[in-house]
This record gives sequence, C-alpha cells and structure tokens, in this order.
Amino acid sequence: MNVGLLAFAAAFLVGTLAADMTADDIFGVFPGDIFVVLVGITYLFAIAQRNGTVDWLVKLAMRAVGGRVGAIPWIMFGIAGVLTAIGALSPAAVAIVAPVALGFAVQFGINPLLMGVMVVHGAQAGGFSPISVYGTIVNDALAEANLAQNELAIFFASLVFNTLVAGVVFALFGGVKLFRGERPAVATAGPRLGGRRAPGRRLPPVMGGSQEADAGGMPSRVDVSLGRLTPHQILTLVGLVVLVAVTLIFDVDVGLVAISVAVVLTLTAPQLQKQAVDEIKWPVVLLICGVLTYVGVLEEMGTIDWVGENVASIGVPLLAALLLCYVGAIVSAFASSVGVLGAFIPLAVPFLLQGEVGAVGTVAALAVASTVVDVSPYSTNGALVLANAKEVDPDAFYRQLLIYGAIVVAVAPLLVWFALVVI
Repeated sequence: MNVGLLAFAAAFLVGTLAADMTADDIFGVFPGDIFVVLVGITYLFAIAQRNGTVDWLVKLAMRAVGGRVGAIPWIMFGIAGVLTAIGALSPAAVAIVAPVALGFAVQFGINPLLMGVMVVHGAQAGGFSPISVYGTIVNDALAEANLAQNELAIFFASLVFNTLVAGVVFALFGGVKLFRGERPAVATAGPRLGGRRAPGRRLPPVMGGSQEADAGGMPSRVDVSLGRLTPHQILTLVGLVVLVAVTLIFDVDVGLVAISVAVVLTLTAPQLQKQAVDEIKWPVVLLICGVLTYVGVLEEMGTIDWVGENVASIGVPLLAALLLCYVGAIVSAFASSVGVLGAFIPLAVPFLLQGEVGAVGTVAALAVASTVVDVSPYSTNGALVLANAKEVDPDAFYRQLLIYGAIVVAVAPLLVWFALVVI
C-alpha cells in the first residue's frame, strides 16, 4: 500500500482530533514546492529523453572522460558539489543532475542506487561553503550567539565526510568493477530482466559503439561518436541551460522553471506531451507529498520542537550533542534540511555557551548529521532520485533507498559526533 495514502489519512486524523487543525490548516502544510519540483523535473527530462537530448549528453560526458565508465559516478558527484558550493540549494542541484546521472546508469549498466546516492552526497559535500545557503544559515546562527566561527572548518567537515561516504558506496556497489569492465555484483534494484539492458547484447546505439558486452559485464571503455543535433534537441539544450542559469543566478524555484521550459518544448513538439506526462512517477509524488504533509502537521503541533528542547535541556553536554545529532538526522530524513538547521542549531546554543564542548565541532556535527541523511526517499533529494530512476522495479528501488537511508540515519550521527565533538 502506498504510504503516502496512509500519511494523508494520518495528517487528517491527527491534525483534526489531536491538534484542532482545520482542513485549510492541513492543506497549508502540503509541500506544494516539492510537488512542483518532482513533477516539473521529471516531466522536463522525460521530454529530453524522448527527443534524444539525454542520449546526446551521455555521449558528450563519455567523451569527456575518455570513455571510462567508472569515472561517471564521480563526475556526477563533482558537478552536484560544485553547484551547491556556488550557491544552489541542494534539492536544486540534485534536480538538475539526478535525471542525467540516472540516465547514464541505464546506458552503462551502473547500479542506479550507486549513481543516485553519489549525486546526493556530492550535493551535500559542497553544501556548506561560505557562500552556500546551508553555510550562511550555520554561520549566521553562530554569529548571533557570539560563538566562535570557522566557516572553512564546517565546509571541509561536510566535504570530507560526504566524500568518504561516497567512496565507501562506490566500492560496495560495484564502482571499482566498472573500471575493469565487469558488471557490478551488487545489482540493487537494477534493470528488470528482459529489459533493454540484457547481458551479452550490443551497446546501445546511442553510443555509436560496435563493441560487444560479454556475459560477465560491460567494457570499461567505449568509443563514442557525437551525432548532429536536431533543432528540437538544440532548443532542449538551451532550455536546460536556462534552467541552471535562472535557478542559480536568480534563485528562482527550480520546479516552476522546469515546468515553464517543458511547456515551451511541448508547444514546439506536441507529440511528446502525452508520453512525457505518462513517465512522471505519480506514485512517488503521492508517497513523498503524503509523508511530508504528515510531518508538517507534527511540526505545526510543536511535536518536533518539544523533542528538540527536551534533548537540549539534558545536563550532559556530550550526550546532548549526540542526541541533537540524532534528532536532527531523523527529522531531516522526513523534512527540510534548511528548516532543521534553522531550528536545531539555536537549541544547541545554551550548552555550547557552557564551553564544555567545542562550538565549531558541535555545530559542524549537527550540520553534517542533519544533511547527509537527505538520501532518504522521504527527503526532496531522495525523492528526486527515486522519481528519476529508469528501468527499475520502483518498489524494489524504493526499499533499497529506504534501507540505505536508514543505515545512514543510524550510523552517520554517531560517526560525526565522535569525530567532530569527542575527538
């Protein structure tokens, strides 16, 4: 059963019976911005896939890395990190990179879970630069509390931790084998049997290659030839550039820009519209929006603030810091990381002023713990990965992403607390 349906019902029952909320109050916490992002991005890139633009981008990327398949996940990691480091919100960066990255996963037999989480961890790796949104929130909170500041320390804490996690994921989910031309042994939610990517078939025509992929895997390097772009493909590329530029430079909502670009492309090629709309992952949209609506009801009730305040009031600073990292991670896995950072860092100020734990290390630990968990399928980033995965069993992929997210929630807060607060 779709959990989003249960969450909508829970939001209605809990909101009206326990919090005296009206229907308008409940609709007020519906995540309309995330709904638009999910629909807009998946619709736009469905058009780009249908008209061959994504395939052309695949070839361009492969030429850039000399045909090395194993380098693709790290390229996606780096692009996402650069976007957030120069000021893009993490969901905006993931919305731009994830559809292309997961398209690459289909083309080259890369584990979609590997590709998806590499994009998310890349976005979080650059997310705390001094000019980023996350970095500004954290550093402003420290400045307002007259606590010690170290912008670069917080930035590098997130950069190093997410890079290390990405390295572990790359090794565990078959990334190393890609360099050797082997199909990864871990095929988490991989292409369905009988799909286009069966072992032993020729490389997809888009690559322009004539090599054979043996039954054991894929070539580690492929020859790539770029074809001539059609007028609609050129228009699509211009639209994608506009999406990136307007989102990053003018800080406009990425979902609304994506829908606007998609509408222009649809008007110039109406025959693509129905197929593109059919490719929007509506069950995923329902799942994410339902869960976030319920979390919004809990926030309106004050449940999350109550938990955070009680944790912060514990008399043992080290323990309070650890518990705040866990609460921040758990809440952020279901809600906005920006909101969590804005709410939970001030809660840490009272025991930071006592001087028993380092302010910069504690805030860095809370910041990393509250954002590294955005691989959860209930966060905007995880939802974008889930919505853009191609040629996978959606239920299996959802479960795998959920398990991975749960492991990160369970382990990451403890690790960052020990590394940044205790040591």
